[in-house]
Amino acid sequence: MGAKMPGPLKRAELANRSGCNIETIRYYEKIGMLPEPPRTASGYRLYGEHHVARLRFILRARELGFSLENIRGLLGLDDGGTRTCADVKARTERHLADVRKRIADLRRIERVLAQTAKQCSGDEVPECPVLEALAS
Repeated sequence: MGAKMPGPLKRAELANRSGCNIETIRYYEKIGMLPEPPRTASGYRLYGEHHVARLRFILRARELGFSLENIRGLLGLDDGGTRTCADVKARTERHLADVRKRIADLRRIERVLAQTAKQCSGDEVPECPVLEALAS
């Protein structure tokens, strides 16, 4: 006897299963990243396993720093059935280049902040090298 597949999920159950906030689920529906689920006669949304999987995909992509527009593009490749590994790789490499640029920017910011903080005595005096550096 196989494992029983869970039945349709209400929004709160979808949130629990996917680890996604209810308001975020509403937002993803509103912007079209999450397909509109069927409704009961009384108007309750009923989500399926494909909604759980899609939400997990979106959340994981967000954790990796992909923008909503990039995620929409990846989902579009998947939804249209036209995806190729080459398409996904190209998008991923562009994102990786962007991440590396942001890391370099953060390292530069870290150096400047460390140097500026080092110049500050921390004393209770009106002159502050940090504020002076930010003003210049």
